Amino acid sequence: MTDEEILEKFYEPASRNWAFHVLVKQYQRKVYYHIRRMVIDHDDSDDLVQETFIKVWKGLDNFHGKSALYTWIYRIATNECLNFLAKKRRRFFLPLADVEAELKNKIDNDTHITGDEILKHFQKALLTLPEKQRLVFNMKYFDEMKYEEISEVLGTSVGALKASYHHATKKIEDYIKKI
Repeated sequence: MTDEEILEKFYEPASRNWAFHVLVKQYQRKVYYHIRRMVIDHDDSDDLVQETFIKVWKGLDNFHGKSALYTWIYRIATNECLNFLAKKRRRFFLPLADVEAELKNKIDNDTHITGDEILKHFQKALLTLPEKQRLVFNMKYFDEMKYEEISEVLGTSVGALKASYHHATKKIEDYIKKI
């Protein structure tokens, strides 16, 4: 179903729940991996996906289609990630470097992360990026989003996103060369 068809069915009281189920089914996997690449932990990612779709459910009546539906959902998921990471730092009074170290440790010990050592080093390289740069890289590289779409999600200019992506790739490249 297209986003327009889902929304049309959502706005009809008789098919509202069914339409939301279709929407979740359509976007849940993408949202999960978007969140997972930011917070690393499987359980945290599951919780944030649920929180994201709760907010989508509550806000869908106010969605006016000024952006694509998936862009709006990604914006909610992105905000959930950033808020989660900020709360984690505040809760434990951790500097950013300590949060990165904790996430790197999760990469080594997480049974949900499969792959060889190169993939683990790549994931660790991503954790060295500032959060916003990591978001831009993840959306462009993994989600294959266009800069214009990322711009809608993050509210940043396309030029700034291109620069951020370029800097991120250089940092990742430098990190991997040191291994």
